[in-house]
Amino acid sequence: MSYRITILCENAVGPVSGTLGEHGFSALIEWQDGALLWDTGQGFTLLHNAQRMNKNLHNLQLVALSHGHYDHSGGLLPLLRTCGPKLIFSHPAIFTPRYRHKDTGESLSLGMPYPKEYLEGQGASFDLSDQYREIAPRIWLTGQVKRTTAFEAGDSGLYLDTCGCSRDPFDDDQSLVITTSRGLVVLLGCCHAGLINTLTHIAEKTGRTDISAVIGGTHLGFCSPQQLDQTVAALRSWQISKLAVSHCTGFAAAARLKQEFPTAFQPAQVGYALELAGS
Repeated sequence: MSYRITILCENAVGPVSGTLGEHGFSALIEWQDGALLWDTGQGFTLLHNAQRMNKNLHNLQLVALSHGHYDHSGGLLPLLRTCGPKLIFSHPAIFTPRYRHKDTGESLSLGMPYPKEYLEGQGASFDLSDQYREIAPRIWLTGQVKRTTAFEAGDSGLYLDTCGCSRDPFDDDQSLVITTSRGLVVLLGCCHAGLINTLTHIAEKTGRTDISAVIGGTHLGFCSPQQLDQTVAALRSWQISKLAVSHCTGFAAAARLKQEFPTAFQPAQVGYALELAGS
């Protein structure tokens, strides 16, 4: 079975004329007799970009959410209203209220923009679990990612409350794994759990270390210089042939990855597509 991955939402646009960018992420995975949408962006560009790229989301039945932030889940409502009911896979904690606490004392809500009951009324059916599981042919959700590294501290500005007292542990942060005969392909959302934690977790769950491609947001744009240095050092041992980063990776971290991994690095902007040969 072969797969095609296409980026529908991202901060920047690539080669497809008429597409739009937004702060968010969404990728469409297609195979011979099915498709799955990985995240939905904020909701401003998903349907527009899908139309520009001739992607029919009306026939799409499956959606998976990497975590409960607005820039990955906000597109659910327009998707449901325009394209009909969907089955949505994610973690039980996706509806947890969450905030960015700024130095000024201001708190910004970053969580799911619509409550579960409202989305269900619009046609959403939620299948929530924290376990590693297969949700489509050869496509797996990682489940809750075990933290094993000492250096992946994450984004220090994200909290579960408006006063900045309780750090968000991002228990709901998940990634997708496509298993192929040529290696594992990993799709990230924001990877709040840490890139190396996530790859290590996948290796433990699959018994495989042959990760051929990593696509999506790494959140390295919001981490410390020390975490970026140690992530780069740890990545060298994985021998990844395609490192297609986007979204929360940020310009500076992306430039560093391009410098460190020049043959593997690719910018995964709107319109970026990757064909995966028969598995």
